[in-house]
Amino acid sequence: METGKLTREWDKTFPQSNRVNHSKVTFKNRYGITLAADLYVPEDAAGKWPAIAVSGPFGAVKEQASGLYAQTMAERGFLTLAFDPSFTGESGGEPRYVASPDINTEDFSAAIDYLIMRDDVDPERIGIIGICGWGGFALNAAAIDTRIKASVASTMYDISRCTANGYFDAMDADARYELRRQLNAQRTEDARNGSYALAGGVVDPLPEDAPQFVKDYYDYYKTPRGYHARSLNSNGGWNKTSSLAFINAPILAYSDEIRSTVLLVHGEKAHSRYFSEDAFKKLKGDKELMIIPGANHTDLYDRVGVIPFDKMESFFRKAFE
Repeated sequence: METGKLTREWDKTFPQSNRVNHSKVTFKNRYGITLAADLYVPEDAAGKWPAIAVSGPFGAVKEQASGLYAQTMAERGFLTLAFDPSFTGESGGEPRYVASPDINTEDFSAAIDYLIMRDDVDPERIGIIGICGWGGFALNAAAIDTRIKASVASTMYDISRCTANGYFDAMDADARYELRRQLNAQRTEDARNGSYALAGGVVDPLPEDAPQFVKDYYDYYKTPRGYHARSLNSNGGWNKTSSLAFINAPILAYSDEIRSTVLLVHGEKAHSRYFSEDAFKKLKGDKELMIIPGANHTDLYDRVGVIPFDKMESFFRKAFE
C-alpha cells in the first residue's frame, strides 16, 4: 500500500505499546476514496488472526480514541485496524471535513474488504468497534454487511437522530425546517464563494455556563489529554452543510434486522446514554447493553481504567467461536 504521504512518526495521544507491531496502510472504499489507517498486529503474530476494524469518535482521528482501542485490542490477541473516515485526518476525499450517512457506513465495509484480503486474517472472524458517532455507523454497517460477525458500539451517538431531532428530541418539524433553511442558505453562500465554511470544533474559550457534556468534550479535545492537530473537534470542525444528509437518512432504520452479535457500552452519567438504551430496545438479535457506573461520555474515549476492555475481549472471543 502507498504510505509515502502518511505521517511516519508516532503522533498518537497515547503511548506506543511494545507488545504489538504498528504500521501505516491505505485502502480504497467503493467511492474511490483512499482511507488511511494504523494497523496493529500482535507481536507474536503467526497464522490467521481474528480482526477488528475501529473508528470514531465523531470528529476525531485515528491517533486519538480509535487508535487506543485498536492498540489495546491488539495487545489482547486481535489484528486491528484504526482508520480515518473519508474526508478527515489522513484519508482522502473532497471537500474536506464532510460526514455522510452512506459513505461513512461504507468506510467500515471497505475496512472489512481490506482485512479479508490479508493473508494473516481469518475472514470468518472479523468484527468492528465504533466509538461515539461511529457507534451508530457500526450498527448501520452491521445491518448491511453480513461479513461482520460482531459489533461493539461504545458511548454511541445516533447522528441522524441528533441532527434531525436535536438533543433529547427537543426539535419539532418547524425547528427542523428552519435548520434545513439555514443549511441550504449556507450551501448557496459556499457555492458563491467557491469554498466550504466550517462549523467550528469544540467551543474555545469554554463559556462558564457551558453544559457539563460540553466541558467534558473540551477536557478531551482541547487539552493535552486528547488534542490532535488533525482532529476536527480539536480545531475548525465539520463542514457546516454536512448535517443536511443526516436529517433525511435515519442510519438505524434497519438495525432490528442485524443477525450478528452486538455489544453496546455506555457511561451511566453520559448525556448520550439514551442513544444506546433506545438502540438496544430496537435490536432483536443477540445483544447486550453494558452501563459503566459513574462514567460520562468522554470517559469511554481514553480512560483505560473505565473502558471495559476485558468485556470486549471476551465478547469478541465468544462471537468468533
